[in-house]
Amino acid sequence: MLKHYTIPIFIPELACPFQCVFCNQQKISGHRHIPDEAEIRQIIQKHLKSFKQNERVVEVGFFGGSFTGIPPEEQRHFLTAVQSFLDNGEVQAIRLSTRPDYISKEILELLKMYRVTTIELGAQSMDEEVLLKSYRGHTARQTEKASEMILHQGFWLGLQMMIGLPGDTLEKSLFTARRIIELGASNTRIYPALVIKDTAMHRWYEQGNYTPLSMEEAIQWTAQILPLFEEAEVKVLRVGLHPSEGLLSGHELVAGPFHPSFKELVLTEIWHDKLQSLMAETGEKLTLFVPEKELNYAVGYEGRNKKMLQAYFKEVKLIPKPSLKNREFSWSVS
Repeated sequence: MLKHYTIPIFIPELACPFQCVFCNQQKISGHRHIPDEAEIRQIIQKHLKSFKQNERVVEVGFFGGSFTGIPPEEQRHFLTAVQSFLDNGEVQAIRLSTRPDYISKEILELLKMYRVTTIELGAQSMDEEVLLKSYRGHTARQTEKASEMILHQGFWLGLQMMIGLPGDTLEKSLFTARRIIELGASNTRIYPALVIKDTAMHRWYEQGNYTPLSMEEAIQWTAQILPLFEEAEVKVLRVGLHPSEGLLSGHELVAGPFHPSFKELVLTEIWHDKLQSLMAETGEKLTLFVPEKELNYAVGYEGRNKKMLQAYFKEVKLIPKPSLKNREFSWSVS
């Protein structure tokens, strides 16, 4: 099986016309420097040397700013640095992130010329009120139109979403997830909104005008959203913000549901809900069979789910079973 690697190139806040209320890209990404062509080549070469698996697919991803908003000559400058790696087969694809209102026929033609394969749009929400309150500067309709154009030109489409923004509700976030599926995205990212230092939300939080989701709320919301994407076969590339140095140290994070193992907490919650049905079983010994890849999540973060079962059964065993798929499970009680 081919191993998939993404080499990230960060271009913080390049071309962003709006400072969204939640955003300080330099603090979120941990990257403040914009690399030139030589540095991009060095970054790619360094990552290639670090990859252990030879049977692999490698893509270069331009993240952080609104890539397609920078002048065309600068887009060419960044993309040119990758072309030789595509030519020699060391890299197979290019992805980039941008804004829905920075997509046009001309832009897509340029990206196709430089062999970009995937375009991720920061949709964040498909609710107009949430977009307006978050100062996104674009509408849900613009996301819909840009998505249609991207797919029509033969690119893979990614649509990122953010939960817990000003004006957001669980129902609105579920609506956003369903619209992302309907718009034809092949991949997505789910980010809980965080209060980052020196942002508008930081100011609103201190004034008492914004309250981020609690950790429990963020986990429960995401536990309902994630299965929607899985059922629709939309690949979820990330659940929760990447644990950059600033967020881990707490210097940049003011408030909000950040956890370096956020995805594991969400999957623990999903399994917790599934295993509740076993509480109706009678007996002293429970043997639970789960898919091999799901064993850790079935046990739960810090053993949460196993501890729950141990409160009802004197003996609990969780055993991986290769024939089980997805989150199927079987059990016996004696």
